[in-house]
Amino acid sequence: MKKKTFFLIALIVIVLVPVTFFLVNRYQHPRSVVTEETLDSLDIVEVPEPELLYGIPLDSFIVDKERVKRNQFLADIFLKAGIDYPTINTIVERTKPVFDVRKIKVGNNYSLFLSQDTLRQLEHFVYEIDNTDYLVVSLQDSIQVYKGVKETVSVSKEASGVITSSLWNAMSDNNLNPLLAIELSEIFAWTVDFFGIEKGDNFKVYYEEEFVDSLSIGIGKVHGALFHHRGKPIYAFNFEEDSVWNFFDENGQSLRKAFLKAPLKFSRISSRFSNSRLHPVLKIRRPHHGIDYAAPAGTPVYALGDGRVFAKGYQKNGGGNYLKIKHNSVYTTVYMHLKGFAKGISKGSVVKQGQLIGYVGSTGLATGPHLDFRVFKNGKAIDPLKLEAPSVEPVKEENMARFETFIKPLKAKLDSIPLKEY
Repeated sequence: MKKKTFFLIALIVIVLVPVTFFLVNRYQHPRSVVTEETLDSLDIVEVPEPELLYGIPLDSFIVDKERVKRNQFLADIFLKAGIDYPTINTIVERTKPVFDVRKIKVGNNYSLFLSQDTLRQLEHFVYEIDNTDYLVVSLQDSIQVYKGVKETVSVSKEASGVITSSLWNAMSDNNLNPLLAIELSEIFAWTVDFFGIEKGDNFKVYYEEEFVDSLSIGIGKVHGALFHHRGKPIYAFNFEEDSVWNFFDENGQSLRKAFLKAPLKFSRISSRFSNSRLHPVLKIRRPHHGIDYAAPAGTPVYALGDGRVFAKGYQKNGGGNYLKIKHNSVYTTVYMHLKGFAKGISKGSVVKQGQLIGYVGSTGLATGPHLDFRVFKNGKAIDPLKLEAPSVEPVKEENMARFETFIKPLKAKLDSIPLKEY
């Protein structure tokens, strides 16, 4: 009996001691629980983004940057980099749908991405087509060819200036992008006579300039502009209506007219409308019912407005190469002494406002290159400088409230730009 009792006690001890030890140990050392506080206390190591060039990680390659030399072709570049002829032929074939390698230009940049080992094998080739587009030829696993586009950064800018001679010179005087002159001349083409700029005329403009690799590639969106012309302020606000952006003045009237102010850009008036002008060649007085714009031979000439060419030819007795455009039942314009005509311009051609129609020349009776430009209203010659052109549609009535809200900060912005006097 005593023996059985002993074994029973021993069995209980064998079972209870480990269980008791486990429970006591668990109570004294509770299981570790990961909480938000624990996570917050951990050090987070940020892996830096790899530096990319044309979308290729720089840290993986040795990069040689070169320029295309005179009489250097794509094959020359690849041969020098150790690529054999069969591979070059494959590259050329795969490049055809993407880019014509025959158009590689002298002076353009290209980059060779070479392996970092002693072999320095060519892994990627990149050729800069222009300021924004580039061609990539990848030779790593298989030959792949594609085009890429550099990131374009828009920088908001404001500018102003007083015009003392011409809008173009005003840009130069104020160290501004000369392309801004073209933008402003097109915006105000229907409201400002750029051949009649007066002392004190000035401009202010709020716009975007586009940059790639810190290099300016042109003028982007012009938000608003103010032009003081002959003492009169003329505002231009770029407003979207029916998914189309157009320029309107502060009253919602379109700045676009039925006719341009002049048929060419940047020149000077050498002779005005007159009933008695001494002809420079014939040396006699006779009417000159037009405006002579002196400009270099080859200067583009544009249609003053929408219309149809109803006469084209050569006048032996004075006008030289000429064009006549009928715009509507009231107005006709004539362009004379042209060096030549734009491609596709013929009798019966339909032309749009601002469309290239010819080039300044000195054909016919002319002492030098110029455009003799004439306007007829109801068959009678009128002074082109006094032509009053009707506006196109203004801002729609249902959009006026939105327009007024839209232009309010823009107008304040333009008014606040300090006027720089050179």
